[in-house]
Amino acid sequence: MTDRPAPGPGFSGAALNRIYDYSLGGKDNYCADRAVAIEAFGSFRAARLLPRENRKFLRRAVRHMLDEGVRQFLDVGCGLPGKGNVHEVVHARDAAGRVVYIDNDRVAVVHYQALLHAVPNAAAVHGDARKPHAILADAEVTALIDLSRPVGVLMTATLDAILDEEDPEAIVRAFTDAMAPGSHLAICDFTGDAMTPAERALKDRIVAENGLVFTARPRSRIAAFFDGLDLVDPGLVPAPEWRPDRPHEPATGWLVAGVGRKP
Repeated sequence: MTDRPAPGPGFSGAALNRIYDYSLGGKDNYCADRAVAIEAFGSFRAARLLPRENRKFLRRAVRHMLDEGVRQFLDVGCGLPGKGNVHEVVHARDAAGRVVYIDNDRVAVVHYQALLHAVPNAAAVHGDARKPHAILADAEVTALIDLSRPVGVLMTATLDAILDEEDPEAIVRAFTDAMAPGSHLAICDFTGDAMTPAERALKDRIVAENGLVFTARPRSRIAAFFDGLDLVDPGLVPAPEWRPDRPHEPATGWLVAGVGRKP
């Protein structure tokens, strides 16, 4: 695995977490982030919808896991806080539910720590998804998450920020191997299957010019992240079509999402 540095506190360039925040109407972003987001909005109809598709799937997936009796959650690559954060969804159902947020962006972690300062059963920890064993052994994580019991591992808008050469399959497998039976894995990931060659080239240019990592994978490769798990109906589908709970705009087709249960 490469030793690509984590985002630092400097704001000279754009960062995916802050671009995502701007796209959702947040305020924790800067000129460089807004410039990239606005260029993407002007270039791709789908760009405005992707963060919302991801965020809404995340909440539906958490509610499904709660329905299945899961009461502890690990949000890997959580990004910046927004509306309907995982601990809010969980605690609306069960105040004893436990949530740990993980991100390699220290600014995102500090924002969550400020939000959680008076919230029991929730924590935010600096950690790198590319180092899953370090996350799983972290003292703050193990203080709240009991891996001998079912856990919900959330990896939404996470794996597309990991390079192919960083072995995302091994990263996911490290988490699923550690999960107890009855645990669930939620993934929402970017696929280039629906993109035209021109769209793919334009996306690659925007990403390269701004020093970002934004990896598009075939749907078949994303499906393989669930190897060893039982895919929950309706399987791996465009994100808005995973158990929708209200009318939604037509799916962009650029995000696929699914939930797997460990037997």
